[in-house]
Formats: sequence, C-alpha cells, structure tokens
Amino acid sequence: MTDPGTLKKTALYDTHVKMGGKMVAFAGFSMPLVYSSIMDEHRCVRSKAGMFDVSHMGEFLISGSGALDLIQKVTINDAAKLTIGQAQYSAMCYPDGGIVDDLLVYRFQDHYMLVVNASNIEKDFSWIKNHSNGNVEIEDVSGKTSLIAVQGPNSRDLLQTLTEEDLSPIKFYRTVNAKLADKPMIISRTGYTGELGFELYMDESFSEQVWNAIIDKGQAFGIQPVGLGARDTLRLEKKMCLYGNDITKDTNPLEAGLGWITKLDKGDFIGCGAIAEIKARGPERKFVGFELKEKGIPRQGYDICMPAPSIVGTAPGNAGNSDIIGVVTSGGFSPILSKGIGIGYVKSEYANIGNEISISIRGKNNAAEIIKPPFV
Repeated sequence: MTDPGTLKKTALYDTHVKMGGKMVAFAGFSMPLVYSSIMDEHRCVRSKAGMFDVSHMGEFLISGSGALDLIQKVTINDAAKLTIGQAQYSAMCYPDGGIVDDLLVYRFQDHYMLVVNASNIEKDFSWIKNHSNGNVEIEDVSGKTSLIAVQGPNSRDLLQTLTEEDLSPIKFYRTVNAKLADKPMIISRTGYTGELGFELYMDESFSEQVWNAIIDKGQAFGIQPVGLGARDTLRLEKKMCLYGNDITKDTNPLEAGLGWITKLDKGDFIGCGAIAEIKARGPERKFVGFELKEKGIPRQGYDICMPAPSIVGTAPGNAGNSDIIGVVTSGGFSPILSKGIGIGYVKSEYANIGNEISISIRGKNNAAEIIKPPFV
C-alpha cells in the first residue's frame, strides 16, 4: 500500500479536497478519483462540460539547434512535419519495438514541448537525456506546470467567456498562447475523452485562480469537476490507450493499432528496425474493442476466449484454458451504452470486426463481440 505521506500533490490538491473529491494514489500523486459519482461525471462530460486536473502529467521543454534531430530519434512519428502551434500524438520505443511511453509533441517558435504520462516522468526524462547529443537543452518543467482540461460540448462556449482570444479557429491538435481568466497560458485542443475540449497549460502559482474562475463561469454551462474514474471510462468508450494497461514495454505500436503514427519512412529512429520486421511478417496479435452481450464487467487481466459455451472459463490469467486467444487490458461499464465494454489483444486471426468471442469473468464465459471503435 502506498504511504500517503510520500505522494506528490498538485497545486490544486486543497481545492479538490474542499470540493469533496475522494483522493486516491495514482502514478505517485494524490489525485481525485471522483467528486459526485463516476456515472454522473461521465455523462456530464458527454452532454455538457467537465473539468479535470491533469497536472500530474509531465512536461519537457527541448530547445537548441539539435532539438528536432533528438525528437526524431526518440519518437516514432514525424515531428519534422509540425508547424508552429501544432501538436502531434507520438510514442517512444525501445530498440526491440516495445513502447517506452506515448506522448504529445508540441512545436513552438523556439522550442518543443513533450507531454508524457505521470508514471513515466523520470524514466522518460532519463531516456531522452541519454540519447541526446549536440546542441540540445532539455528541461523538465513538470513540477511547476499545472494542466487543466475542460472537455465536453459546452467547453468552447464556456472558456470563451474568460478570454479575448477567439477559440473557434483552434483546430484539433493546434495550440495558441493567450490569456484566460487574465492569466497567460498555452491553450491547446487534443483531449482524452473524444469530446470537444481544451487543455490549459500554466504556471502552477495561479492555477487555483483559473480553476475557480472556470467553475464560477461554468455554472451557466453545467460544468462539473471530474475525477480519474470518469476520465478512465470516457477514454475507454473511445478506445484510447492507457500506458501501463494497453501499451507497455511488451507491446509494439503495430499490434497496438498505432501504425498510423509510426513513420518508418522518416529516417532512422530507436526501434525502427524491429518495427519494420514486425510489419513485414505481420503482428501476431491485434488490439481490439469488444462489447459484452450479457451482464458482466470485463477487467484488466481477464482471458479472452473462443465463443464456446460448453467450456467453462477460468480465473484471470489461467493459461490452462486452451481456448484462450487473448487478454483484456482495460474494461468496465459504459455509462452511455449501459453495458460492459473492453479493449485488449487477441491473436490476429481472431481480430476481425464482428467476430464472436467470450470473456472469462469469475469462472464463466460471457458472450461478447468484437466491434469497430469507438464504442460511443
């Protein structure tokens, strides 16, 4: 069990406690799991607007004449295609093709910013540092940066009341530097919910003022604070990967469905050779989404099996069942569909849309079907 005294706190920790957030340990931080209920917060984001504290994420600034060369070396997407004010989804890989982390790359006038997962900040920073050479400066600004995400169909109209910057022209994966609630920040549009939304990067010294200003103005737009619980169910409904669950050092980008960000023709990068070999022979397994056809909630580690009702399912991870064809990496109950949904890996020959499968849940095989994502 994690010692609460060793957990890091974001600048908004006291605010979460005052608002009734149930604080839990996550990636070394004390973060709000839920304020009201996961179902309520999830539906609020889908129908109105929700606000998340994601300040536990890591931010690295990379500058110097060798910045682009370094980013091209350690990431799998083609950062050379980025224009000023543009962001890109990418990943870093080990030489064998396993994933170090997935991340965002932002290009600004005189530097780049990499946004990495909270659990990987130290690992990622060391990885990038160890592969740098030439004229490159790398700065970890995670500890002084707050990140607030506002997601949902009302998010733009709400935030527009707090800034003179016209938010309408900001396209998906674009960013601007502007003032919001009278504070300077980076306003971007990437998101982890599948809804219209914005991310606000700012100095942590005034993040509480910005949070409170959004809550105040947001009452007319149905704003609610949202915790990690709904953040997870929201991303699951859109089949978005979570590092540590769906992608790890033991998964490669091609089997994880990330071939679209893997640019083998951009020039050499770490993992390029191994990934090219995997592409040539075809991945042995594929990342799929599925819906349960009967009551049940799939969880990480549950076996994905052939649809054989006569065969009794086994406990999660029991390889004694010869009909096991894969494993669930993330799963749960969809508040929008009111059914169990999940994502995971299956042997490539079983990965076609529409294929019948079963999920082994507590000793019973539950019927399911592979579907075309997103779920919602």
